[in-house]
Amino acid sequence: MAAALPPTPPSEHRRPLLAVLTATFFVRLGFGLTIAVFASYIVGRSTGLGGEDVGVAGTVSALAPIGEFATVLLSGAAADRYGRWPVLFAGMAGAAVLFALAATTRDRYALGAINLLFGVASGAILAASLAVVGDRADEHRRGYEMGRFDAMNLFGWVGGFALGFGLLGALPNDRLNLVFAGGAVALAGGLGVAAVLLRGASTYHGTQEYAFASVLANVFRRSVLLVTLPWLVIYMLIGTALVFLGTAAEGVGISTTWLAVAIGGGGALLVVTQPYYGSLADRFGRNRLMTLGAAGFVAAMGCASLLLAYGVSDVVLAGLGISVLLALMYGPAALAALADLTLLMSRATTMAIYSLTISLGMWVGLLVSTNLYATWGNEGIYLFFAGVSVGLVALTVARLRQHPWERSATPTTPAR
Repeated sequence: MAAALPPTPPSEHRRPLLAVLTATFFVRLGFGLTIAVFASYIVGRSTGLGGEDVGVAGTVSALAPIGEFATVLLSGAAADRYGRWPVLFAGMAGAAVLFALAATTRDRYALGAINLLFGVASGAILAASLAVVGDRADEHRRGYEMGRFDAMNLFGWVGGFALGFGLLGALPNDRLNLVFAGGAVALAGGLGVAAVLLRGASTYHGTQEYAFASVLANVFRRSVLLVTLPWLVIYMLIGTALVFLGTAAEGVGISTTWLAVAIGGGGALLVVTQPYYGSLADRFGRNRLMTLGAAGFVAAMGCASLLLAYGVSDVVLAGLGISVLLALMYGPAALAALADLTLLMSRATTMAIYSLTISLGMWVGLLVSTNLYATWGNEGIYLFFAGVSVGLVALTVARLRQHPWERSATPTTPAR
């Protein structure tokens, strides 16, 4: 029989959720901090990156999603078979060590190998974390709890980006290794805090009856794929933005200091919006919120294209802000929908499909966008945005045709 979570008092029931939220924030803070400076760190200068520099930085950065893509299903299987927390803590400890190693070298081959292994750790962390939230959240509050997870996830990301971009403008390039050391400290601190919060709490310890082949057949069914595949095209966009946002902002006249302030303010807003959007998904259904989120991503790419073509405009910036607010609806609803479709003994493996999809999207996005930019410049980026938009619209239509909108307040994606 699959091991079930034992009954726990309310205070003890909440501590594992608090532990995973804390771990998630510190993990993403470290990730965002280092990715913000990674392109400049690789090529050895912070401004004036040319086409060749973009290609090198994109290739090395793409190795992390490759490592995550290649191993995340195994990490999810390990979390289902042996328990969530051993996999999560091993991933955090490994990522901290890798950040510390990155601070000691600028050799592109060494950084590529470190980044590849970092992807392995990242996949383990994400699959195990999402499984914990799915385990602990009641179905009718799952959107809200996934919203809290997404808030900490994104707040950590953007807080790290804001700090990283600020340091990119404040530190000389030869001191950027300090940023990687800071990322290692953030992960180690998050690991320590989460371990203290988890002490004495009941946890899921896995099952001896885990059958990888049967679980794979279950997690690759159509209903799961229509929830996860939109992330493929979304992270094609996000992966490119994460690596080159700083240099792109400078190209349209936005300093890294102002970019850091804007991103930091947006991160604070996420703490409010994501749980709220999750609660809306609980009340009005996953599909409605996912569709609005997809529309927001398409509109955001349109606004970004206008900024790239015509420079900074108050009207376009306002449109971009509204589009991003809509886009943020997608995460909590889609994560809750994915958890609705899973069982306890296969939840981490199913959640690993999310990680697998976003890592593939980041890798493909970096590969395609950098090559299009190197060949056609800004016109290549417009073509990239158009392709991402078409893919996202097509997948949204396919999902809506399978799960028509409902008038009831129950989730439109049923638990199965």
